[in-house]
Amino acid sequence: MTKAQREHFYQGQFLHLVCVLILLVALFFVSDFPRFDEGAFLGLSTATWISLCVGGAILHQVYVWLCWRLELDGQRFTRFFGKHAFQFFQFGFAVLIALRPVFAFALGWSNRATLPIDPWLGFGVAIVLAAPSIYLVYSVRKYFGFERAFGIDHFDETYRDLPLVRKGIFTWTPNAMYVFGFLILWVPGFLFQSVAALAVAAFSHAYIWVHYYCTEKPDMDRIYGQTDHTL
Repeated sequence: MTKAQREHFYQGQFLHLVCVLILLVALFFVSDFPRFDEGAFLGLSTATWISLCVGGAILHQVYVWLCWRLELDGQRFTRFFGKHAFQFFQFGFAVLIALRPVFAFALGWSNRATLPIDPWLGFGVAIVLAAPSIYLVYSVRKYFGFERAFGIDHFDETYRDLPLVRKGIFTWTPNAMYVFGFLILWVPGFLFQSVAALAVAAFSHAYIWVHYYCTEKPDMDRIYGQTDHTL
């Protein structure tokens, strides 16, 4: 790996580390809230489900950084896995992204009825938050494609010539996956009235923007040139 490749490989990752540490400290202080770690589910304490949510988020985003940068700098992921490199990456990505709402809902149920709000209000807010996330999945499938959502442009240069999608939910913002997609992680907190689930949702939604600014945006600037991909 050349000096320039090493510099790009680690670009933004010191800031990534600083930001995740700040978010972890913030979550630690929030843990003093009443009933924060109350409850259990499937024999696992709420504290364990919190650890799984947070650990899963960090693992997911570090995995994406590592694979994307290995591929973008010398196609090292493809050299190791061959023509099926993107499929291997996609499988790992799909598993890790799917586990995040699973863990979030498990945490919400484990820590249920700890947030002092009316259950019907919580249910209503949950529906409002879930709607754009569901529409996002529809829009990705119909207009954008899941392969592009997983970052195939890091692996296949032909995808880099495709136009920016401005249909469906992407009419409102080209970065809908960050703006709306992670609203689904807030749903368990309101649906089950869970203090811990809401705190972890805040951590996760903030942390995905850390990934955007520290990993994805530098990659997009390199692949497509200096453009504004934010909103």
